[in-house]
Amino acid sequence: MLKIAGLVILVTVAIFIIGNRVTFTESTSASIASPIKKTFFEFELPDTNICKGIRLRLRSGIVIDNKSHKVLYSYKAQEMTSVASISKLLTAMVVLDNYKPDSIIAVCKEDCYRSSRSILRAGDQVRVRDLLCAALIRSDNRAARAIARSVASSVDEFAALMNGKAKEIGMDSTVMFEPTGLDERNRSTAADCARLVNAAIDYPEIARITSLKEFNFKPLNRKRGRKIVNTNKLLFSNYRVLAGKTGYISESAYCLTTIIEDRKGRQLTVVVLGAPGPNSRFSQARRLASWAFQKL
Repeated sequence: MLKIAGLVILVTVAIFIIGNRVTFTESTSASIASPIKKTFFEFELPDTNICKGIRLRLRSGIVIDNKSHKVLYSYKAQEMTSVASISKLLTAMVVLDNYKPDSIIAVCKEDCYRSSRSILRAGDQVRVRDLLCAALIRSDNRAARAIARSVASSVDEFAALMNGKAKEIGMDSTVMFEPTGLDERNRSTAADCARLVNAAIDYPEIARITSLKEFNFKPLNRKRGRKIVNTNKLLFSNYRVLAGKTGYISESAYCLTTIIEDRKGRQLTVVVLGAPGPNSRFSQARRLASWAFQKL
């Protein structure tokens, strides 16, 4: 009887330990996908532009001290404009809210529309986690469409989820029509893009992925992989990039929303919308950052 009782106790303890291990694994996995916290990035937007002391070529922009949430620079920050692939931050957030990282998606012909520079081909078999990296690091439009299909059955359904997420995080001047940003009707403001990147950084996966300089990518049905390089060139500057996303279509010109940190640990949110050239968005972002850090 004592042996049987001892065996029952051992089995009970084992079940308890295994159950706790499973619970821990699931909660750890969930924490990767889910945001650490759910709070608005609040700041008081001035009634007039704050841009004296620096001259830039952009349609709109904003710089915020992330410690005090004080707006240091603001130029037409409430004017709506096309934001191109900055839209993919919202896409990533919606996908992570419904994350199935090891699900395999087959790239289809519909994913390939207006995306000739993609590293993906119709028929490629890719895990959702790798598609997410391709969409955020290389801004791959086929990858963005494919991960959207992992969540919703149609573009309109996914756009509704994007707009719902935008409202949830306080982006009241934003409207989305599809997951890539190729549609010029995907519109937002510099102020809302600041709110977006600060909501996105609360997702550990977005913060991790958008801080990578490069990533090795390979569809499951291909023998050879390919190294992809991040489109955010501030990653190669003296600043530490904590999160960010670039964007470009002809209607939006060149855009960037990012959170950076200097060597003293001070953090800024920098948004540049409508810069005239692919490199000028980064040079102007660096100028804004240098100017703003001096004001601090």
